[in-house]
Amino acid sequence: MGSDFSSAIRPALVMTLLFALLVGLAYPLAILGVGQMLFPSQANGDKVVGSTVIGQAFTAGRYFQTRPSAAGKGYDGHASSGSNLGPTSKVLADRIKADVDKRRAEGMTGALPADLVTASGSGLDPDLSPEAALAQVPRIAKARGLAEPVVRALVERSIDEPLLGLLGERHVNVFMLNRQLDQVHANMGG
Repeated sequence: MGSDFSSAIRPALVMTLLFALLVGLAYPLAILGVGQMLFPSQANGDKVVGSTVIGQAFTAGRYFQTRPSAAGKGYDGHASSGSNLGPTSKVLADRIKADVDKRRAEGMTGALPADLVTASGSGLDPDLSPEAALAQVPRIAKARGLAEPVVRALVERSIDEPLLGLLGERHVNVFMLNRQLDQVHANMGG
């Protein structure tokens, strides 16, 4: 019986070592390599000045603002989640009313795009609908002393289309739009 055990233990140890190397070393390195080749920006993280994949609060009037965040105290990556408030919640209705009032005070008229007054499921959405970005053009143009057509054209150039024309929706990355806005403003001597 002792020799049966010792003859069975060797293949078990060899297979354990082989799979540990394969699954614990070779596979992670392969995935890292694929990530570096196909998605270098995402694999290495974003620039120090901000993130294109995690929303952030832009509070200054000269910037496009993202949708409201329900993550912690706002755009807190450690508290990423929706609010769990249902459509009949008075707390949710009051928060939306406050956001609508804020947008009206900024000079927005007419129907407001929903993403200007509602949080995303994660609370960290970095994108807006093109309509939500365009609704902010008059405020941005006035705050920066730029002509509205200049700011509108910047938004229209910043619209990302659905992947392969099918996956996702048209959207504008607010961080990238604000970076481009700063560049346009600097180029025009602002």
